[in-house]
Amino acid sequence: MIEKINNLLNQIENQKIEDLQELENFRIKYLSKKGLINQLFSEFKNVPASEKKETGQKINILKNKAQEIFDKEKNKLSETTGKKQDVDLTLPGDSFTSGSRHPVSIVINQMISIFRSMGFTVSYGPEIEDDWHVFSALNFPEEHPARDMQDTFFIEKNPDILLRTHTSSVQVREMEKHKPPFRIIMPGRVFRNEAVSARSHCIFHQIEGLYVDENVSFADLKQTLLYFAKEMFGEDTKIRLRPSFFPFTEPSAEMDVSCTCKGKGCNLCKYTGWLEVLGCGMVDPAVLESSNIDSKKYTGFAFGIGIERMALLKYNINDIRLFFENDVRFLKQFSSPL
Repeated sequence: MIEKINNLLNQIENQKIEDLQELENFRIKYLSKKGLINQLFSEFKNVPASEKKETGQKINILKNKAQEIFDKEKNKLSETTGKKQDVDLTLPGDSFTSGSRHPVSIVINQMISIFRSMGFTVSYGPEIEDDWHVFSALNFPEEHPARDMQDTFFIEKNPDILLRTHTSSVQVREMEKHKPPFRIIMPGRVFRNEAVSARSHCIFHQIEGLYVDENVSFADLKQTLLYFAKEMFGEDTKIRLRPSFFPFTEPSAEMDVSCTCKGKGCNLCKYTGWLEVLGCGMVDPAVLESSNIDSKKYTGFAFGIGIERMALLKYNINDIRLFFENDVRFLKQFSSPL
């Protein structure tokens, strides 16, 4: 064993290293985990007890010597390599490609900017919620299908905890914390147990809006949404409201905006000339009462907007899955100061 160590020491001291590749070969041969010096440590357990002290000392001397030579040669090659590099400072620098915002982020920021101009403040809430804030406080009956596993991701072993299916849960939290009047938008990510396709996804984003004050009417809701649509898509944009049903609003409606095809019909609007973008309505008195707000004194309206749906319409994209694939060729097409 001692003789083997002395031979390796002799090899290391006489090793010639001319370039970085030879330096790396030296490291792998002697200092790596599978190198010759580590093999000596593995064989050390077979050394007789009377020789262990001397053998251990010599192995450590060998390892330190190898490391010393490696560091010395590395520094020498680094200095030599640096001196050989001739840099022409008159050459133009390398160009750098500017990054771009995700289209969903662009749309969220634009929508927030529009609603802020109308006096709305912004609030955020947790993505992991409880049954009360997602369903019960919003007037969802116990047997409502949205509570079913087909629509909701429940946290295992705790049926009261779930991934929120809409940002309306933040609406409840705000009504519990504050007294009217308030005008709030609540952007965020939501989750639903749905099949992924070109028009739907199990993860998407929403902006929930809520306005509660005295004498708030459906006319206020309509005017707010009309102003938003024109700011978002242009002055020529038209809207239409269709009767609908949501447990937390009464009356309820769904809003369509005129498609970018200008009524000619296309795949995006299924040749109808209209594209559904949001649900809305007057806040149900039961929802106000569940948050200790006097429904006889205050009224309000609420709306929920699918942000991916807005981005599809704004940028004329025909597949929602593109937003989640992180394909740089797709993402680099978008830029915005927002």
